[in-house]
Order: sequence, then structure tokens, then C-alpha cells
Amino acid sequence: MVAAPGNPDIYYVMSDEPAVSDLCDSYRSLLAPEEMERYRRYLNDRARREYLVTRALVRTVLSRYADVPPAAWRFNSNAHGRPEIAGPALPGPDLSGLRFNLSNTNGLVACAVAAGCEIGIDVECLERAGDVMELADRFLAPAEAADLRSLPPAGRPLRFFTYWTLKEAYVKARGLGLSIPLDGFAIDLSDPARIRIAFEPGLEDDAARWSFATFRPTGNHLMAVAVGRPDGCPPAPPLQARLHRVVPLGTTGGPGAAR
Repeated sequence: MVAAPGNPDIYYVMSDEPAVSDLCDSYRSLLAPEEMERYRRYLNDRARREYLVTRALVRTVLSRYADVPPAAWRFNSNAHGRPEIAGPALPGPDLSGLRFNLSNTNGLVACAVAAGCEIGIDVECLERAGDVMELADRFLAPAEAADLRSLPPAGRPLRFFTYWTLKEAYVKARGLGLSIPLDGFAIDLSDPARIRIAFEPGLEDDAARWSFATFRPTGNHLMAVAVGRPDGCPPAPPLQARLHRVVPLGTTGGPGAAR
């Protein structure tokens, strides 16, 4: 399979489903020694399981794009902690243009893959909504918080998590971690078909190179993806993404254009 330039493939797995439980022994066999060490350090059963499924997902997904066995992939992290491909354990194809990003929340793990561009994904469980206005005033840009405040209380949690997942996806795509302040840029949701971004002075980036999309893989989960084309490219068109529900080492749901 070939990743389309600028348009991501998104793979997600429901980590609590029985088919996943049946394959956990096989997932453990894919882990590198450092991954197995980290897996064993988790004391919480759910966190341990989601870490295992996340590692199995990224390994099996990347093997769709290169002739590399899932267990042969090797990873490192950049200076801000973003995981990246270090290469297969054995000599293999040129993977310099392949990018991925991962996210997990209660019951859902996702991996986004793209070629020749920056890619970030975030997933959140909507059941954990609390006092979203307090969070909005602390972390969102003023325009985002004002938009949230204009809504009736019942509509605020979904809008808050829409902003939150999009902002997290952008930060993760940049790979600069907490050095990017969440209130230093604002997401514009006025046109749901063309989500836009704007930056405060001092946060250097070109808004025209970014495209975004959100998805509802289940009634309880929200997913957002951000794609940044290289500097100098034409303005980014509306994002088209192929969404795949999978079970690593198991079955795959049919792809389709996700909106």
C-alpha cells in the first residue's frame, strides 16, 4: 500500500473487544526489549493493555507500507518525545518520507500514517468531560473560549473536545511538545468543511499549509487529525482521509473517505 501525499490513512482499534484480548500473546511477541520493559512497568491493567495494543497497531500498520515484518520495526523519539521510525532491524527500503502518529484513550487506539508531510492525531473519550469552561479558560485561545461560552451548557463538552483534539493533533504534528502554548493559536470551526488555524504573533508557522478533520468513530469517542504540508507548497486543500477499523494481526474494516 502507498500512503497518499498529504492525505492520511487512519487506523483505529477498539482495545476492549474480545478479538483483541485473544491476540495479546501475539502482540507481546512483536515488542522490542525496551518496549517489553516498559510494558511490564505498567501497574494499571488498562494502561498496560492499551500500551500493548498501541505498539501492535503501529507495527502492523507500518508493515502495510513497507516490506518489513511487524517485529522488525525500530523506533526512537525526538527531543520532545515524539516517536519516530528509526528503521527496520535489518536493511530495508527507504522510509524517509513515511510519517506516523499515535494516540489512545479509554477503549480506543489510533494510528495515522502519511507521506511527505507532518502528521498528528489525537483521540479523546467524551465520557470524561468535567467542568469544560474552567479548562477552556486555562488552555484555549480567547476566541475559542468565547465561542464555547456562547453555547448552551449541553453543547459545550463536544465543542470543547473538538477544539482540544484539533489543538493536540496540531501540537503532535509539529513534534515540539509543550514548547507550543495551546493558547498561542486558535482553531476556527466556523466552516466545518474547512477547519482553519490562526497563530498569535511570535508563533511562527504558515496557516495555509495546514488541514484538519474530525471523526466520531464511536458515540463515546472523538478523533482529530492535522496534516502540515512542507513550506512552499500550495495552500492545503480540504483534508481527505481513509478511515480503517482494524484488529492488529486480525481483520480489517473496509476503507472509505471519512468526513
